[in-house]
Amino acid sequence: MTRKPNTLHTYTFSIFLVYTLICSWILPVESARILAVSPIAGRSHWNFISSILRVFSNNGHHVTVFTPFPDGERDNYTEVDTSNDHLKFLDMSLIDSIESFGSAKVMIEFIRTKRIFICDGMYKSVELNKIMEEKGNSNFDVVIIETLGYDCEFYLASKLNLPLIYLVTSPMVTFDERVITGDIPNPATISHIYADHAIPKTFVQRLSNTVLLGYNMMLLSVDKCIRKYMINRPYNWVTNIVQPSLTFVNSHFISESSRPFPQNVVQVGGIHLKPPKSLPNDILEFIENSPHGVILFTLGSIVNMSKSPDYILNPLKEALAQVPQRILWKYEGEMVNKPKNVMIRKWLPQRDILLHPNVKLFISHGGMSGVYETVDAGVPVLGFPLFYDQPRNIDNLVNAGMAISMDILSVTKDMFLKNVLELVNDEKYMRNAKIASDIFKDRPMSPEQSVLYWTEYVIRHKGATHLKPHSLNLTWYQYLLLDVIAAMIVFVCIILFITYILINMFHKHILKNIMNNKAKSE
Repeated sequence: MTRKPNTLHTYTFSIFLVYTLICSWILPVESARILAVSPIAGRSHWNFISSILRVFSNNGHHVTVFTPFPDGERDNYTEVDTSNDHLKFLDMSLIDSIESFGSAKVMIEFIRTKRIFICDGMYKSVELNKIMEEKGNSNFDVVIIETLGYDCEFYLASKLNLPLIYLVTSPMVTFDERVITGDIPNPATISHIYADHAIPKTFVQRLSNTVLLGYNMMLLSVDKCIRKYMINRPYNWVTNIVQPSLTFVNSHFISESSRPFPQNVVQVGGIHLKPPKSLPNDILEFIENSPHGVILFTLGSIVNMSKSPDYILNPLKEALAQVPQRILWKYEGEMVNKPKNVMIRKWLPQRDILLHPNVKLFISHGGMSGVYETVDAGVPVLGFPLFYDQPRNIDNLVNAGMAISMDILSVTKDMFLKNVLELVNDEKYMRNAKIASDIFKDRPMSPEQSVLYWTEYVIRHKGATHLKPHSLNLTWYQYLLLDVIAAMIVFVCIILFITYILINMFHKHILKNIMNNKAKSE
């Protein structure tokens, strides 16, 4: 007699087989080897990059990083110190920083003139050149590198023949977005990275945005041609362009207006936020013994406030001396005529201070790290944006109803005092800051989970070429449909020409018949 199969056993075995196959596809990659390069010697840039790299090393992947800011090696983490190879952006005076980076024009010129030096600094490393000499014998699985429109990173990925992951430490670099994502941002809806507005709401803003984007892209395209054919650098001669498989952007729709991105662009703004630590005793005592609360004042890691001129410092000090709150001010030197309610420190644990419930206001330049720290803490902001993405960042917070923006070069005591008191006393700013904080924290995946998942996804799928948009394969004239438009114009011209010939022939035929009939009638 034939024995009937055990249906339950067969079904269970089938489920187990399917589960095993699925797990073999989606389980995390074990012990991937990641090569990372940080070419920009800016502390805030490194904060973002190092936070991403820590995710990998904490999850069993080995990271080798070339960095100008060595932190010290740890498990699964190897550093190569490149601090002597790079231009450094530290300890600048307020005026110098504004003169160097404070307008779209000077930022464009900076990118144009300094990009070669930054690329040269990147490839000075003897250790990096040794790795590139290995070519196909490299032990790495993926290359991760910060991009800021320098495009020399193609050379490294091409030499190693590895998938490339971009890191954008600011909101998306709009003038280089065509290279990064394959698309050109619509200047009618997306503000240029150097714009002073978050959203182009008026005709003038849309016009200036369009002109700025076109001008910026045109100049950089010309520079690329010059570098390729006139300046002898190895990285100018990349024949195998390795398009990025993935891009992690330091943005979020609370600090960057909602906008379209392709599948291979992942926003991980706030990834640098770490669990709070205990405050130093003197700072903690200062905060908790402030019956009216505390105001935190810092303009970031680059600017040295003690080098600022008196016409800027005096109005700030005079106004802050009149507020009931106590002030924690990042100030690098000795302060002349320091107000009694002010504590100065060369360095302040900014995130930990902002999370204290007694903090009422953050006076900030609008750097990306500080923006996420204050949004996460739900603290209103008085912005003094200085350069690069900072005016745009602060304007996004203004649009969220949690900030007021000012120009520090034209600051007056009365206006500064008025804005400080309004932000502290009007409850709508704190209420809107808490709403922004709730939105910021409401995510399906944490930034750390997103970075880990998508990087392992790219490694699992050998570069994940299916994520790359087709626009990356198009030439500029194909992307802009100039060939299609030209074909349509030619087609219309041919139709018009044929129509003209037919009308002309018809006209002549009619005239000939009319003339013949007239002659016969006569």
